[in-house]
Amino acid sequence: MADEIGFGVLGLGMGKGHCRSVTEAVGAKLVAACELDAERLDPIVEEYGCKAYTDYDEMLQDDEIQVVNVTVESGKHAEMAIKAAEAGKHIILEKPADITTDKIDKLIATVRDCKVKVGCIFQARTDDLNLAIKDAIDTKRIGKLIGVHGHLPWYRAQSYYEGAHGSWKGTWDIDGGGSLMNQGVHTVDLIQWLGGGVQSVMGMYGVFGHDIEAEDQTVALLKFKNGALGTIYTTTCCYPGYDQLITIYGSEGSLMKDASKLIGWRMKGENEDGEEKEMMAKFGPKDEREENVSADPTALKPRGHTLIIQDLVEAIHEDRDPLIQLESARHPVAIINAIFESSRSGREVQIDG
Repeated sequence: MADEIGFGVLGLGMGKGHCRSVTEAVGAKLVAACELDAERLDPIVEEYGCKAYTDYDEMLQDDEIQVVNVTVESGKHAEMAIKAAEAGKHIILEKPADITTDKIDKLIATVRDCKVKVGCIFQARTDDLNLAIKDAIDTKRIGKLIGVHGHLPWYRAQSYYEGAHGSWKGTWDIDGGGSLMNQGVHTVDLIQWLGGGVQSVMGMYGVFGHDIEAEDQTVALLKFKNGALGTIYTTTCCYPGYDQLITIYGSEGSLMKDASKLIGWRMKGENEDGEEKEMMAKFGPKDEREENVSADPTALKPRGHTLIIQDLVEAIHEDRDPLIQLESARHPVAIINAIFESSRSGREVQIDG
């Protein structure tokens, strides 16, 4: 077996889950965690027996660390990742890659110059059901793509936006927005990945249920590069929080999923009923309860993160590109910022890249 790759996790909000995923990924070793808050840092060090750092620059000097997981506030992602790249470290980058495309472009240039690899966290792209849906679209099993729609009726209490670790959320300069940039970026990425990229948008947003600076409800119309039309809706006002809903329509069929559960799979053909029954048996609702991330962000299961971490380990050993690269992670941020621009201007906005 190839030598283990050493990981250091920066930030122990979402980073707590990254620590677990590193320990579960084949060929990965959790070397250290870096966090200013002792109440977050001490339990991780005790649980995993890793090194503790409170100084990021000091952690970057640790020769046992080959990869840094950047899981700090969204608006600091590129800055912290650039430091890692310049120190010769590969990177696992939490969503979003950053909150502006300018920052992401600077990171892309630095990563190329430093010749390091970056794996981006959009774990929905690793889900077996989503892969089956993408294949049905790409192979034109559903015919010409007509509509791609994402609905995210989530809930966050006001307390989520308060306190030492919450006050940055729902801000423009650090969070880059609210329900769309923070919670909704996964849904934006999923529908653009499935639909083949977005060309232009028209959007509206507002603050409806929280005392925050940015938005807690956003709706937008999307025109995809292939001509399909779509919508995106996100909120953190929908008590008690319901699962993400994705619906896809083509000239020869339609698909619908609720979080990770298939609701409908119907395509024209001689075996319509049989195919639907087979897919529903494989991906339909099960008896066990799904993780309730619609109301609790800490309920997220680690499988997707583990796969992305393990893929980066393999990419390092094989000297290949990771599964989800920075250039791919840039597009959802461009879409989101175009939606905000459209809402402010009242006009359709073309996507930058």
